[in-house]
Amino acid sequence: MNSPGERVPGPDETSRPSGNARTLALTVCSAAIGGTFQYGYNISIINAPTSYIQGFINDTYVERWGIGLDTPEVTLLWTLIVSAFPLGGLVGALLAGPLAVHFGRKNSLLLNNSFLFVGAVLVLTCRMAKSFEMIILARFLVGMNSGVSMNVQPMYFGESAPKHLRGAVAFSSAVFTAFGIFMGQVVGLTALLGTEPLWAYLLASNALPGLIQLLTLPWFPESPRYLLIDRGDREACVRALGRLRGGEAPVLEMEEMLQEQQQQQATALNSGSAASAQTPWSLFKNPDLRAQLRTVMAASSAMKLCGNDSIYFYASYIFKEAGIPQEKIQYTTIGTGTSELTASIMSNLLIERKGRRYMLMGGYSLMTSWAVVFTIALSFEHYISWMPYLSMTCIFTYILSFGMGPAGVTGVLPTEIFNQTARPAAYTIAGSMMWLNLFIIGMIFPFLVSELSEYCFVPFGAVCLLSALYVGMFLPETQGKSLSAITSEFHKLNFKGQDKTFASQTQAQYQLGEVCLSTAL
Repeated sequence: MNSPGERVPGPDETSRPSGNARTLALTVCSAAIGGTFQYGYNISIINAPTSYIQGFINDTYVERWGIGLDTPEVTLLWTLIVSAFPLGGLVGALLAGPLAVHFGRKNSLLLNNSFLFVGAVLVLTCRMAKSFEMIILARFLVGMNSGVSMNVQPMYFGESAPKHLRGAVAFSSAVFTAFGIFMGQVVGLTALLGTEPLWAYLLASNALPGLIQLLTLPWFPESPRYLLIDRGDREACVRALGRLRGGEAPVLEMEEMLQEQQQQQATALNSGSAASAQTPWSLFKNPDLRAQLRTVMAASSAMKLCGNDSIYFYASYIFKEAGIPQEKIQYTTIGTGTSELTASIMSNLLIERKGRRYMLMGGYSLMTSWAVVFTIALSFEHYISWMPYLSMTCIFTYILSFGMGPAGVTGVLPTEIFNQTARPAAYTIAGSMMWLNLFIIGMIFPFLVSELSEYCFVPFGAVCLLSALYVGMFLPETQGKSLSAITSEFHKLNFKGQDKTFASQTQAQYQLGEVCLSTAL
């Protein structure tokens, strides 16, 4: 017990690291360079060799059948290559949950590199085999790699970071995504690998970040929450937590994890089942998680339906439509990656000050405004000489607005609003929605541009507006709050209009954790 004159430290003070956070920072870099960095890198490198790959497709077809392909047929095959990436991402997202449960967060990221290396071999040998189908398969495997890492990495970060840095550490996934986009655009310049003889090496260059991860990540600890709650290894959890905090494991942070473990065991005991990881189907059937699930599905879908990734997939199409000269397009494209990287770094500094809800609403609201201005600029580009440059500015500000909120906050949400047993399944559902919608956008965007022309961004503006309204109405703020406090707020939405006694009883289960955490040890 504490003496009468002794000040009792608050939960936030006690949970702060006792030493430096160098190990945590290096863990983040090692996991991300072979994780979300790969997602951004593989989105952007496919744009530079567009004409070379289309020429390879046509030449291969002529050599096989003696006749060439029409332009629409080449475009269709090119669209299949582009869309194989999100289709593989969807499969990877479905695999991410089981992998994270059975192998752990860190080992899943390490095993995930196998898809990448096989894809690199296929790309490097496709010319020798004279097969454009190998490129489609390679992009599918690279998509699987990104689908796994986009789900497992934020989970790993969210479970490894202290509460007061949880948002910033999880947001670093978006920073590395933007960094990957930027590096892919730079490597794709004609002065480097963006030439006809070297395009296969450009597509296979993603193996290098994967190799760096394989050599570095084994030296860093596994997620402490996974070690304690999933594996029941308390000693390993204490060791991992101590390394990540740069000293001894913080007492109250350890107590919070033990409290979550006890709650899950009690829930499993009451239901007569083991405290094992939940499946996506069990989340859909659980009335306690309806609002959380709706929020994650809506946020993940909006992140792709807003059209930001289409700019990277089809940058040449968009800038050509905006009136940018052909010889300047490759340098203009680098500006898009720079914009998102800058915005992600700024957001990483702001997320723990402004909160998740504020940044999501602000990002989508700004994107709505810029979509309107972009549409006006495209409508008048033939009548006013400087309108193409306004169009280009709108693209940059659209990406900046995306990077300031939706790019990073969306990946943080499943970690913060779901418990340990539900979190892998929640990420599987969120990732599936992201990749399914990215696949749809990747398939229809070229036709959307050709049919709607200057109005091609109107549907995206509508998605951004609806997303801002949804976040404002249904997402409670999660910044700096424990899981029990966040769950308590969502229960008000889950049981709104239902029997108050039942709702209050269910809510009390989660308020128990808050009471325990606010008690001095």
